[in-house]
Amino acid sequence: MKHLFLLLYTWLVERCIALFTLSNLLHKLLYIKGFNRVRNFNAVAKSYTEFVKAKRTVPAYRDFLKVNNFNGPTFKGMTPNLDEIPVTDKENYVKKYKLDQRCVNGSISNSGVIIDESSGSSGTANNWARGKKERDTNARMIKFGLQNLFGSDPVFLLNAFALGAWATGTNITISCVKFAKIKSIGPDKIKIENTLKYFGNEHKYIIMGYPPFLKSLVDDVKINWKDFDISFIFGGEPMAEEMRDYLLSKGIKKVYSSLGASDIELNMATENDFTINLRRLLRSNESLRDKILKYKGALPMVFQYNPSDFLIEVNENGELIFTVCKTGYIAPKIRYNLHDKGHVLQMHQLQSILKDFGIEAEELISPQTDLPLLFHYGRADMTVSFYGSTISPVDIQEAIYGLPQLVETIHSFYIETPEDVDGNKNLVIAFEIQENKDLLAIDVEQMQPMFFDKLASINQDFREAKKMLASSKQTQIVLYAFGQGPFKDADIRIKAKYIK
Repeated sequence: MKHLFLLLYTWLVERCIALFTLSNLLHKLLYIKGFNRVRNFNAVAKSYTEFVKAKRTVPAYRDFLKVNNFNGPTFKGMTPNLDEIPVTDKENYVKKYKLDQRCVNGSISNSGVIIDESSGSSGTANNWARGKKERDTNARMIKFGLQNLFGSDPVFLLNAFALGAWATGTNITISCVKFAKIKSIGPDKIKIENTLKYFGNEHKYIIMGYPPFLKSLVDDVKINWKDFDISFIFGGEPMAEEMRDYLLSKGIKKVYSSLGASDIELNMATENDFTINLRRLLRSNESLRDKILKYKGALPMVFQYNPSDFLIEVNENGELIFTVCKTGYIAPKIRYNLHDKGHVLQMHQLQSILKDFGIEAEELISPQTDLPLLFHYGRADMTVSFYGSTISPVDIQEAIYGLPQLVETIHSFYIETPEDVDGNKNLVIAFEIQENKDLLAIDVEQMQPMFFDKLASINQDFREAKKMLASSKQTQIVLYAFGQGPFKDADIRIKAKYIK
């Protein structure tokens, strides 16, 4: 009976969504405050329905459940215990089963399907299939999100994500061409510069790309950014608030992040003026930071998301588990572990915390919606361990932006923790100098103590780790010319690799 109720409930919800979409009411309803209990129940009901459908129609998922000896979750009242459903990820599901077996009815349609692949930045590239319905749904949501951030005036989008078959570049172009002018350039600074000079400063530009590329674009392109109306949307990795400050100081009008994954979907969660304001408040208020954040070190990205579209759970290791609740996906994702670290906070929980800390409403931009908050710390495996401290690329990024001498000189960095002949672990930060800069631009002997002191002020665990070191030589900075050493084979088209 409970099973049938949830299936019927979800069917009615989907019919309403279809009706509201046709009448352009869906996006207005998305931001109505006070409906999160309904949204959260929708997430559970729709996730259960997607589980039932995938079990029935997707050969790979049916076999996956059989291998795990799982038939279905138990119920607590009218609520299914979704946490009983086995978790999927790249290793136990994507790499084990062929793409067509992961699709509904075990086949890929001969028309209307886009095949793309991930960049392979974390290993072997994987292929993904996306049908017309999910692409259309995502395009509507991207349009709505952009208009919410930038207004309804026409925009000129420059897609600087990697092109070709890779997921982000392909899907950005397909999604945005329906409602905006878009030029898909890829990460080519010269072509972007030529485009801006050719079309002039009469347009409202939005340039999309990975954070390191956008920073190098601002540093290397010989135009006055303040003469243009240019904003950035970045994705693929976190950005320190100091880097956002830097970009804004150069004349970029707005800088927002969008959380997406080729494994799942573009635009699963987004920044807005409220979440950025909250992140900046966390940067300046250590007590609030200790209360809200789960992990020490660099600030996580702070997003809002719609639980009716994505159910986000957190496992015992602090990793985010995603279920796509939207119907019509030809390769369903049920309790999929991206191996990203994070946690969720409901808006009423945040407001209670702010009240306890005596933080007045005027200290924060008023949120447009009470959608839940997602604190995203990046990939769980994108850290190094050093004498009990956990150090992430964002920690290093924040330290760089805390030292003006480095901001104007460093192009990229690399983190290693090798052991010396006596078995002592060392922390080595390799810096790649910008293309037209001299290695002598940085005095390493002078910079080393300054940099690691700055890192200690950002990462409390590292501050304690420093006290245990037998020698200051266990923390080192090494400089490399552009494109040399560990940066020799770096591919600007994909996300940077920061850890060996």
